[in-house]
Amino acid sequence: MELNPLRRYTDAAGRSAGVVISAYSTSFGLACRLLGPEGRRDIANIYALVRVADEAVDGAAAAAGLDAAAVREQLDRLERETETAMLSGYSTNMVVHAFAETARRRGIGTDLTRPFFASMRADITVASHTDDSLEEYIYGSAEVVGLMCLRVFQSMPGAVPGHDEELAVAARRLGAAFQKVNFLRDLAADNVELGRSYFPRADTGSFDEPLKLKLVAEIREDLDAARKGIALLPPGACSAVELAHGLFSALVNRLERVPADELLSRRVRVGSPQKAAIALRVLARQRLRGRSAA
Repeated sequence: MELNPLRRYTDAAGRSAGVVISAYSTSFGLACRLLGPEGRRDIANIYALVRVADEAVDGAAAAAGLDAAAVREQLDRLERETETAMLSGYSTNMVVHAFAETARRRGIGTDLTRPFFASMRADITVASHTDDSLEEYIYGSAEVVGLMCLRVFQSMPGAVPGHDEELAVAARRLGAAFQKVNFLRDLAADNVELGRSYFPRADTGSFDEPLKLKLVAEIREDLDAARKGIALLPPGACSAVELAHGLFSALVNRLERVPADELLSRRVRVGSPQKAAIALRVLARQRLRGRSAA
């Protein structure tokens, strides 16, 4: 029997979202493999929309010849399309359609998408941040994404009710940690290519080793706080989030070892062998948990 036309289109949209995450993030792509098929599809659908918006402000649109006003128009249109699809259940934009399908099933609303798009628009006009504006930016660009993913995890089999507040705090802190790590390792591109300075007092003229170590300590505090929520996640999500946490923790360790002045000229990465070793450790713990549960 031929698939329902909408089901067929939704399946194709989900596959297109999977292409986006494969093309742009080895770390999140690797972590997503530990989720079941439905959870993996939902997280990829969220990631794809976030990535499309992020690429618009991080150079893809400019490389196509768009000025700041045109980039803003593209973001506004993308947000309108997203909200319309969240209401109707359909979009001709496959990435938007995939996200909306997940949002409708998992209870993701405009309380999370609007702060996200607000932070994306800030990237067009805000070249440097104060402590307050950075906090607002990180909430919209990263913490709400953590909350979106949490909506997926809480609907997975084995989710235990009664921990909503603790899990929300952990999701926000993990999203904040991931964003701050990306800020640190992208200092060169952000400052030189995009003319941005996210961390107050961290532009090319004042970024030094003490400031770097202070930022590393803040990120570790976020990661430690986020870890408390991992054990509260359903089994199908626990290992995936644990792997993402481990990969970014390893990246923080590398950032700590690289001198501050080098971070202004190169991007730090975690190599494939180390990623594989972290994944194997997480898989081993996953098997132990499975035997204990049995």
